[in-house]
Amino acid sequence: MDSVNPANGSVLGRFDTWDAPRVSKALDLAGRAAPEWARMDIADRGTLLRRAGEVLRQRQAHFSQIITQEMGKLAAEAYAEIDKCARVCDYYAEEAPRFLADEVMESDAARSLVAWQPLGTVLAVMPWNFPFWQVFRFAAPALMAGNTALLKHASNVPRCALAIEEVFHDAGFPAGVFQTLMIGAPRVADVIRDRRVHAVTLTGSEPAGRAVAAVAGEMLKKTVLELGGSDPFVVLEDADLDLTVEQAVASRFMNAGQSCIAAKRFIVVEPVAEAFLGRFREAVRALRPGDPSSDATTLAPMAREDLRDALHAQVRDSIAAGAVPLEGCEPVPGKGMWYRASILDRVAPGMPAYEEEMFGPVAAVIRARDEDDAVRIANDTRFGLGGSVWTRDTARGEALARRLACGCAFVNGLVKSDPRLPFGGIKDSGYGRELSLLGIREFVNAKTIWIR
Repeated sequence: MDSVNPANGSVLGRFDTWDAPRVSKALDLAGRAAPEWARMDIADRGTLLRRAGEVLRQRQAHFSQIITQEMGKLAAEAYAEIDKCARVCDYYAEEAPRFLADEVMESDAARSLVAWQPLGTVLAVMPWNFPFWQVFRFAAPALMAGNTALLKHASNVPRCALAIEEVFHDAGFPAGVFQTLMIGAPRVADVIRDRRVHAVTLTGSEPAGRAVAAVAGEMLKKTVLELGGSDPFVVLEDADLDLTVEQAVASRFMNAGQSCIAAKRFIVVEPVAEAFLGRFREAVRALRPGDPSSDATTLAPMAREDLRDALHAQVRDSIAAGAVPLEGCEPVPGKGMWYRASILDRVAPGMPAYEEEMFGPVAAVIRARDEDDAVRIANDTRFGLGGSVWTRDTARGEALARRLACGCAFVNGLVKSDPRLPFGGIKDSGYGRELSLLGIREFVNAKTIWIR
């Protein structure tokens, strides 16, 4: 596995992948650790998870630098990502005892209840775009529930993968409770089929989700999938344009647009389309690529060359089909995986910018006649992860948000994940939920206990 700096293409390190015996040894270790970890008092598991949060905060600058170097995230965004990971550790350490407390239920028994018990070992197949956060939002609830965890991270972020294992080790977690598997994608199916693995969670692309779900289904193992998105950003005629444009830029271009919940399709009603576009173009034009470790840089590089090439092919094909390039729409010449901050206007059905997920710094603008037409366009996608509505009338915004076919709908705010709120999608964006109460109950056995 090569660790490559996407800002300049330099190789940061090379790591050997594991052979089958080394993987089997890790699975054995997880299996041996699982019973004792499950029996440990939940308060004691919480103490260890809080320590993991402390390790993250103590080494925040170090870990955020690894993120910036390995996948190109702006330094301030990487720093904030580590803080969010620490917060999810604190959250589940505090809330898990309440979330997993026995639920007494009425029945014909003298006493009956539901006990929430761990499944065993959970395999997590995680992506590179939020290389710490995606892992911790799975690991914090899964570990607090009493499961052991195996991480198969994206192959382009091996340093992040090993650093995360270091966090749990240095926080004092028992050996085998959390392990990073240094394997490539072709080895994942064998791990899923192994009887020592009991469940799988994946955050990543739609094809990867289908492949993992197929193997897990064959083995009758529980899965949670958080896949791609083509989130609508619906701008109504009464939107506060100052706020809307500011958040439109953040929602589309944060992390160089490489986020499942980034705004992808800007659906603007005609009465405000020109006013919105004028301000949006000005703000996008002001974004500056550069050294991602510098505070002056406001546009990060893309993570890999193949991703940039695929994005540009989508842009070219959309323009050929009639989309209007307003800004950018070209790679940045020179070293590194840079793509210009871009806007495509007059996007319509049949174009890649309308039909597919655009995983990079390209905003697709679709004009709607009115509110009902905007809802129709917003739901005219196979994805269903997030969506946002922008209007001064919050009651109107809530009513429209309820009509969006997605797992997360925000009014006058960019779509984001929050440990206190369930997160996940529908349709081709996957199934199951992470975070909050629902997230910790995904990988537990809801065991009914009946007592005469």
